[in-house]
Amino acid sequence: MTDLPAGYRPVDLDPSRHADVIALDVWAFPATVDDDVLAALPSPLTWERARGVETDDGELVAMHASYPFTQYPVPGARVPVAGLTWVGVHPAHRRRGLLRAMIHDHVRRSLARGEAVSSLFAAEPAIYGRFGYGMAAHDVRLTVPRGAALRSVPGADAVRVRLERLQEHHDDVVRALHGAVDRPGWATRETPELRAAYLDDPSAFRDGAEALRIAVAERDGRAVGYALFRRKSSWEPAGPRGTVRVRDVVTEDAAAARALWGVLLDLDLMATTEAWVLEDDPLLHLLVDLRAAEPRLADNVWVRLLDVPAALAARRYAAEVDVVLEVRDDLVPANARRWRLEGGPDGAVVTPADGSPDLVLDVRELGAAYLGGSSLASLATAGLVAAERPEALARAATAFGWPVRPGCSWVF
Repeated sequence: MTDLPAGYRPVDLDPSRHADVIALDVWAFPATVDDDVLAALPSPLTWERARGVETDDGELVAMHASYPFTQYPVPGARVPVAGLTWVGVHPAHRRRGLLRAMIHDHVRRSLARGEAVSSLFAAEPAIYGRFGYGMAAHDVRLTVPRGAALRSVPGADAVRVRLERLQEHHDDVVRALHGAVDRPGWATRETPELRAAYLDDPSAFRDGAEALRIAVAERDGRAVGYALFRRKSSWEPAGPRGTVRVRDVVTEDAAAARALWGVLLDLDLMATTEAWVLEDDPLLHLLVDLRAAEPRLADNVWVRLLDVPAALAARRYAAEVDVVLEVRDDLVPANARRWRLEGGPDGAVVTPADGSPDLVLDVRELGAAYLGGSSLASLATAGLVAAERPEALARAATAFGWPVRPGCSWVF
């Protein structure tokens, strides 16, 4: 981090700074539990990818880290992606350029590792767009009344659902099913640290609810789906009004999804089930009355192309495309030029171009469209993509699209 202001210096973080990291984190993100409780939790960090900013007297006042997603799904392929995380600045040191310096550092280090793409969940949506991250996926938040009617699915009756308290041995089932999903943006917990932190269930973060449970869907003795959930009791004069909080649902097929949701939506003493699902989740089609679940759209993963030609060449395209893109990128000057993209379902080639552009756009919009979730044509209607030729926009929008909606089932 060579662009830090006077009085600050960069520092590599390691487990010896864990207490400092926790102290900084609760300043950046106010916590309801004590520091010693947080320090006792398993850390999800990959320490060699964690960097900090400290004052000249050694106080840690900012940090960022990334997760190594070596098999991150993009349309038609899997690529190494830097999952930006744990970005925080002490409130007494804001507005001094520390965040910008850390983002520059993250970009440089990611490119040096061969990661042409970065992804994140945004604590505040207004922050990361100015650094070239585009909102690449959405999810849908639901509050489903108990016993909500679901449409029938052939084969669902043959799926058995077991309900158990979540234990360490369930990691094998969760890992296998979650890792088998082929959906753009679907990051898996690849490191031991991430898996340990995910399965940990400290009582301090349950908000009065029970310990995590797991529902395992089985067909012929083989796991074909799972859901992590917890219940929170509530008793009112009219009777029990508990809430089921669903944390993660993964299924291999429609029958498994129907069987799991049939159980989750009809647990005794519960009145509602709270869940968030991706835009093409089976539940959105299975609910007879989706309106009663009060669906609300929210942003999911954000994507930033660090190396535009490498990133565009890495994915596949839904249709043949030959288009010249003029890309603007204030953070990574090497990206800011015209690129010719020639691609299709079998691969793509990206080369520098000198001719007139077909589309002009910021790297932020390119990131929004990269996973196939945001249409270039839709972005053009908002004035965020300029099309020199309408027919080129239509072809590019079709090619960048993908039949599976992007998104991730857990927040990193």
